[in-house]
Amino acid sequence: MHTFYIAPTSFGVGLTSVALGLVRALDSVGLRVSFCKPIAQQHASDQGPERSTQMIQQVMGFTPPPPISLERVEDLLGDNKRDMLMEEIVEQFDRAAIDADVVIVEGLVPTRAAPYVTGLNGDIAKTLDADVILVASGQEDSLSEVADKLEITADNFGGIQHRKVIGYIINKLSLEQVQQIEDSSSEVFDKLPEFRRKQFHPIGYIPWNEDMSSPRTKEIADLLQTQILYKGDIEQRRVTGKVLCARTAANICHLLKPGKLIICPGDRDDIILATCMAASNGVPLAGLLLTNGIEPHEQIMNLCKKNVQQHGLPILLTQLNSYNTATTLDRLNNEVPIDDRERIELVMNSVADKLNGEWLKERCGTEVEIRMSPPAFRYQLIKRANQAKKRIVLPEGNEPRTVRAASICHERGIAECILLGKTDEIHQVAQDQGFQLPESIIIMEPDIVRGRYISPMVELRKHKGLNAPMAEAQLEDNVVLGTMMLAQGEVDGLVSGAVHTTANTIRPAFQLIKTHPDAKLVSSIFFMLLPEQVLVYGDCAVNPDPNAEELADIAIQSADSAAAFGILPKVAMISYSTGSSGTGSDVEKVREATKIAQQKRPDLLIDGPLQYDAAAIENVAKKKAPNSPVAGKATVFVFPDLNTGNTTYKAVQRSADVISVGPMLQGLRKPVNDLSRGALVDDIVYTIALTAIQADQFSSRK
Repeated sequence: MHTFYIAPTSFGVGLTSVALGLVRALDSVGLRVSFCKPIAQQHASDQGPERSTQMIQQVMGFTPPPPISLERVEDLLGDNKRDMLMEEIVEQFDRAAIDADVVIVEGLVPTRAAPYVTGLNGDIAKTLDADVILVASGQEDSLSEVADKLEITADNFGGIQHRKVIGYIINKLSLEQVQQIEDSSSEVFDKLPEFRRKQFHPIGYIPWNEDMSSPRTKEIADLLQTQILYKGDIEQRRVTGKVLCARTAANICHLLKPGKLIICPGDRDDIILATCMAASNGVPLAGLLLTNGIEPHEQIMNLCKKNVQQHGLPILLTQLNSYNTATTLDRLNNEVPIDDRERIELVMNSVADKLNGEWLKERCGTEVEIRMSPPAFRYQLIKRANQAKKRIVLPEGNEPRTVRAASICHERGIAECILLGKTDEIHQVAQDQGFQLPESIIIMEPDIVRGRYISPMVELRKHKGLNAPMAEAQLEDNVVLGTMMLAQGEVDGLVSGAVHTTANTIRPAFQLIKTHPDAKLVSSIFFMLLPEQVLVYGDCAVNPDPNAEELADIAIQSADSAAAFGILPKVAMISYSTGSSGTGSDVEKVREATKIAQQKRPDLLIDGPLQYDAAAIENVAKKKAPNSPVAGKATVFVFPDLNTGNTTYKAVQRSADVISVGPMLQGLRKPVNDLSRGALVDDIVYTIALTAIQADQFSSRK
């Protein structure tokens, strides 16, 4: 499935018309096309639903998801909840993308009231990992100025050179501009070297078509709230121009042409008679608009009545004077009305005819590196956790961030959380933070339930000489108590670490949960939510110095975990050397681990040793590892030891202000996950969601 994000260079480029044309063009070349308008941007005169979505529904026969209101967007941005906004947009997109080969996503138009949408367009395109098509207008700019605007707008998406900025469409061109572009000697766009880039493609040049912006006479009547003296063909007649009559009839006869709206005061008998005569001669005028609230003389109307009725000339009356009428008409919204099926079809077909649909089809068939964006990753976490419906125990039940996270998880249906702690104390923590716990949250008091886990724990650890008093003492630790609940199958997963160390969290799991039969060791990964994509780092929390065999297992576990969460695994075995350039015991360990992993799992893309820059950056990869299937494209980074892994993850997290989710433990029979002691509430929520998904995967293996 492919995604095209349509973004304007400025206000008034005809973005909706181009989006509609793209849908028709791609549909015409045999692709299953869907459409998504993530955020509604209503015109001031709009009274009904968002127009792009409704027009697509009428013409194409499918129903795009309803867009988010601009008011909600501004509320979320004002509350610093940009991530939540992106998750909602991903949810919309996923609904639109069902069974589609390609999705057209219509972006936002920058206005004085909403200048922030320029940056928002860039964020949404990155989130959806979309190809970006820029849309400009030649109506008020020279071609040189259009080229400059395209280059400036491209900077919001990484620049014209960015692999995702694939081309441009120029709308509303004059015939002279079209001729200039078609002239082979023209160097308007070649003046910028970036425009010569093969992938930055001219997708379409669309000439101005008066009919595409011609309103029906009906829209004029609605705008001015006119009295309709004669309805005529008011639903079908279109206004291609306006004639404001101040001169005598003899001096305006040459202006009485098809599509013209004749405007004059109601006492101008000569203009009224001339207009009706033109109509009787077969001229399909748009209508006669009478001003100043003056109705024509009854005898004049009787004289014209037969011709008017026979030839369908609409006659309207407004209370405004002629000047104010003309001024108001200049403010008419030229966007296509939702119920104007004829004009919608005209726009779609006219624009589609000028677009290079075959090139776009080829682009859809081109393999493009698929990247999981952070909002998409978070959205998928929440969605899959909702479906899993698992019970997660939280041993740090009175810790404020944990209490808040548990509340959010219940409100959003992420998991059924069980807080370990004293009921009064936990409710007081919630009250101190200004919220009430949902009634569905379960609070278990350790002092009340501890006794029932003593015997089962003795049974699990009797080979280590554990007796009842020792078990009771260990169960004083809520992490141990929660782990026993997991071991007994009373809960599906455990999350801890907001106040406990990693060792405190995972030691009971090693002792009571044990490793999975298919795993030789327990390891960990972090999901690193970089600005444009999610990467997997392993092992950064558990194994201090794994040997080659263990490192190979960590690589395989990490690849499988990445795939389980929707990230295409391309595994880079990290070292201080790339390929065969370095020697030493450390690099040899990585080299051997790579061979072992490749032999065990030939279905996976695994390469190493690779330096971090060679694994992550395409330009560096071309120089250091040009033949590597992973270099420059790695999504899973496996570090040679804990010292390297932990240092790297923290350096990236703190220096780049990156959210990290984890560590997620791999290799246990049941999911236990650790938190950073600096974890934010959102970090805990996503870790709970991640744990619920793991639990669902474990149960499906049985």
